[in-house]
Amino acid sequence: MKKGLLQEVQVLLKKELLLEWRQRYAFNGMLLYVGSSIVVCYMSFGVRSGALQPITWNALFWIIMLFTAVNAVAKSFMQEREGRQLYLYTLASPQGIILAKILYNILLMVLLTSIGLLFYAIVLGNPLEDISLFALSILLAAFSFSTTFTLISGIAAKAGNSSVLMAILGFPVIIPTLLMVIRMAKNAIDGLDWSASQDEIVTLLAINAIIVVVSFMLFPYLWRS
Repeated sequence: MKKGLLQEVQVLLKKELLLEWRQRYAFNGMLLYVGSSIVVCYMSFGVRSGALQPITWNALFWIIMLFTAVNAVAKSFMQEREGRQLYLYTLASPQGIILAKILYNILLMVLLTSIGLLFYAIVLGNPLEDISLFALSILLAAFSFSTTFTLISGIAAKAGNSSVLMAILGFPVIIPTLLMVIRMAKNAIDGLDWSASQDEIVTLLAINAIIVVVSFMLFPYLWRS
């Protein structure tokens, strides 16, 4: 990455963080969504006197995080006004914009997922045997959700801010990734050795790298349209 592009990404990332800090209601809304979803699961399954089965615990957690990612990352471009987009178009390169958006969304998803896991474990119990492997699955999931939905958010924004288009394009792409993350998390719950998750880790890293490269190459054409 060129030095000029790196500095540009740093400035744009700082801009995203400042905007989020000034508009904390959006982040607070995401926390409320995560918390309310967990409480609904708690009330629905009636686990006051006992814990969920590990496989159910795992599936529910990642379903909540998936829909949290859709709501959190969807606003990457869909909340940008045309005037702001035109202003950014004159100041920054499309490569810098997409990389800054991806990095910001990764940080956002890691924070939301970590807070969600803490509250989820308090409310519904903690069956994890290997916390470090589960933490790695959170990082890879945050990276996958962010890269995928950031690019799709840009496409949906150019197509008229269609939330329906976001869902139609996003879910078929993210489902294979989600299945591998769930498998990794299940291995962490069962306390299996990291070698049992090696294939999933390598595949997720490869998929994330491919999506970043595709975003870097194709987003300039989308941004100019």
